[in-house]
Amino acid sequence: MEKNIAVIKGDGIGPEIVTEAMKVLDKVAVKFGHKFNYEQLLMGGCSIDANGVPLTDETIERCKASDAVLMGSIGGNTTTSPWYKLPADKRPEAGLLGLRKALGLFANLRPCVLYKQLSEACPLKKEIADKGFDMLIMRELTGGLYFGERKTEPVNGVMTAIDTLKYDENEIRRIAKKAFDVAMQRRKKVTSVDKANVLDSSRLWRKVVDEVSKEYPEVTLEHMLVDNSAMQLVKDPAQFDVMVTENMFGDILSDEASMITGSIGMLASASMNETSFGLYEPSGGSAPDIAGQNKANPIATILSAAMMLRYSFKMDKEADAVENAVNRTLEDGYRTGDIMSEGMTLVSCSEMGDKIAERI
Repeated sequence: MEKNIAVIKGDGIGPEIVTEAMKVLDKVAVKFGHKFNYEQLLMGGCSIDANGVPLTDETIERCKASDAVLMGSIGGNTTTSPWYKLPADKRPEAGLLGLRKALGLFANLRPCVLYKQLSEACPLKKEIADKGFDMLIMRELTGGLYFGERKTEPVNGVMTAIDTLKYDENEIRRIAKKAFDVAMQRRKKVTSVDKANVLDSSRLWRKVVDEVSKEYPEVTLEHMLVDNSAMQLVKDPAQFDVMVTENMFGDILSDEASMITGSIGMLASASMNETSFGLYEPSGGSAPDIAGQNKANPIATILSAAMMLRYSFKMDKEADAVENAVNRTLEDGYRTGDIMSEGMTLVSCSEMGDKIAERI
């Protein structure tokens, strides 16, 4: 099978970690008889330097013409970089927001996995960490409070701020269907998170999710209030498979879940539209303090590439091979600095990529 991948290496450690993901993908191509064509594009700070803007129309069109986008990290040091002296709509992160909008990416998928080899890095009690967990949080990206009407104005002589939380049934239905589709590729359980005891938007959310669930009789559905979900994430994270929720709740819960894995350098993510098209990137930032030093952890980006294989290319065996290679590499004791512990072998970013590629 032949696939065209738009590659945005980005800023900071982005070029280093994406290079290692491409190394692993190339090994997958050889092992399974595929061909991956890469087109390298600019976005973020590097695009500002080259083109004067964080995102060009050409980059958007080339991404649309690809089968998926593999991305590194965007941005730099917000204190010292000249990029952050520019207006907000000209800064590196504006490029990412613009690309998400242009590609119609409404569903953010963030797997949160605690590898048994890294259980000591988990801040939860040992008896909880030893059970491990493997969940995926799906966050609606384009609606809700962050995109509703807002204003700040005097009301009866008192300055008042108003933010509007709005969802329509079509927005809810498409994210619900995406959640159930992904659950069918996992352990077939969906936890829908809302605040239906208070919010009208959540009551509609729950109603539509119930309707969609009837199309997936093999998937178990449970509803959970967001405050209880926050508690359950630290009490018993192993209970979750796919958790789907609206924009603000997802923003908060996915960050909470990321902390209990032990290192953000292990966290992959994807943003998808209504087709199988997606943008795949690590959850961490550009880490300008270690950029160019071959110290970064490429595992999150490599796991993001595995998500691309699974969700955009429908290559489950190949995705399994990458995830198993990561697991075996950790089992064999190799660690980058961020996950290093006593008795393990410290390796560089490129060496970690080599070790994982060798185990495909």
